[in-house]
Amino acid sequence: MEIDEIVEIIKRQILEECGQKQKIRVEASGRHIHLSKEDAEKLFGVGYEFQILKELSQPGQYACKERVRLIGPKGIIEGVIILGPCRNKTQVELSVTDTRILGIEPVLRESGDADKTPGIYISNLDKMIKIDSGVIVAKNHIHMTEKDAEKLNLKDRQLVKVKILNTLRPVIFEDVIVRVNNNFDLSVHLDYDEANACLLNKDSYGEIYE
Repeated sequence: MEIDEIVEIIKRQILEECGQKQKIRVEASGRHIHLSKEDAEKLFGVGYEFQILKELSQPGQYACKERVRLIGPKGIIEGVIILGPCRNKTQVELSVTDTRILGIEPVLRESGDADKTPGIYISNLDKMIKIDSGVIVAKNHIHMTEKDAEKLNLKDRQLVKVKILNTLRPVIFEDVIVRVNNNFDLSVHLDYDEANACLLNKDSYGEIYE
């Protein structure tokens, strides 16, 4: 075996060990909606500017003070938070439990991949719109920068296992998708059903699991 091959194997092993030992922040993402500018103006008025409630962990993303109502075939969910800034197309992200309350089919998708997904009615007081598609159960994922990916020996779009630790119910999630972008901040994103399944708490963390 050539020396360069040996060095590469050792380097890969070190990176894998670092990846297994690195603690990754885990965040639970509740039901929320991303509105397009057109739909935002239909619900809140032309030129309306949303009030920022708080900045989110991912740079440039924020939660708004305003809320909307979701109306499904079997139920209603009040007070759904709006996340900004506006997107090109309206998207609703729910847990499987939420879809059952509303009476719509749970469709597991990555954020932004909403073609051929269920639609829903969205209202704000006396104003209401209907989207024909855009309701998803968001696939769990890890945000990271290129530097993080190199350190963890991972690639964009790669599927990995993540073990949630420092909890009374450790859980291993499979097929967690890696999303690499230098505008991201390292964290695992789960929905509330997944967070509840592992009894996630403020001291829990994730590790890449092999």
